[in-house]
Amino acid sequence: MTGDRTSTTPGKSRFDDIYNEPDPRAYFRRLAPLEYEIPHHAQDVFRRTRAERAEAPGAEGGTAVLDLCCSYGINAALLNHNLTLADLYAHYTGPEAEALTTAELIERDKEFYASRRRADATRVIGLDAADRAVRYALDVGLLDEGYAENLEQRPPSPLLRRAIAGTGLITVTGGIGYISHRTFEALMECARVPVWVSAFVLRTVPYQPVITSLAGYGLVTEDSSQNYPQRLFTGPAEQRSAVEQALGAGYDPTGLETEGRYYTRLFESRPRTG
Repeated sequence: MTGDRTSTTPGKSRFDDIYNEPDPRAYFRRLAPLEYEIPHHAQDVFRRTRAERAEAPGAEGGTAVLDLCCSYGINAALLNHNLTLADLYAHYTGPEAEALTTAELIERDKEFYASRRRADATRVIGLDAADRAVRYALDVGLLDEGYAENLEQRPPSPLLRRAIAGTGLITVTGGIGYISHRTFEALMECARVPVWVSAFVLRTVPYQPVITSLAGYGLVTEDSSQNYPQRLFTGPAEQRSAVEQALGAGYDPTGLETEGRYYTRLFESRPRTG
C-alpha cells in the first residue's frame, strides 16, 4: 500500500491512517477483525517462485526481490523468516507490544526478526510511498534497501534505479489499483537482469494494462485461475461495489464476493522463451 494513495477501485474502503505510521501496530489492530490474509497465501508462492528464479538464467551471483507497496515489510518478514502471518498478528496486537514506545518496539523487533532469520533468506528491496512504514522496515532489518518513492508520479531516483538493476523478482500483494502499468514500466526500464513478476491482484481491479506493458518487455503472463481470499468487506456498500466490479471484469462472484470477502488472482510473468 502507498502513502499517496489514489485507488482505481471505486467503493473500496480507505485505510490511509494506518499505512504510514511509525510502526505497524495500528495496521494489525485494524486489519485483524477483517481477517486480512493475502500475505499468508503469498508466503509459499513467493518462496517457491524465489527458488525457481534462483535456478533460472540470469541469476548468477544472486538476484534481489523487489516488493512493491511493501508497507512495513510484511512480505519480507514472511519470505525470509520462520514466521506466519498469525505470528505477526499476535506479535503486534498483544499487550506487550501495546505498552512499548516505537523506539522500544524497534529494539525488540530487531532481535525478534534476527532470531528467526531463515538460512535461505534473500536480499529484499522495498518500495512504497509511505516513508515512515519503509523506515520501520529498514530499522528492524526486514529490508536491505527501502525507497519511499511514488513511480506513478515521478521517475525513480538514481539510487532506486541502481537497486532495480539487480532485481530478479518483483512481488506485490496489496498494491495493484494503487499502482498501475506506469510503475511497472519505470521498473522494467531500469532492469539489467531477467525479471519475473509475481502479483496477487484483486478480482475487482483490471490487470490487463500491466500484462500488456510487461509483454512489451518480453514477459509472458499467466493467470493461475485460482482465487485467494484477501479480507472481509467492511460493510454492505463495499460488498455491493465489489460484486459489480467483479462482474464487470468478467468474473462470477457467486460463492466468493457474494459471501462477504474480497478475492484475488495470482498472475505470474516470466521472460518469453523460444
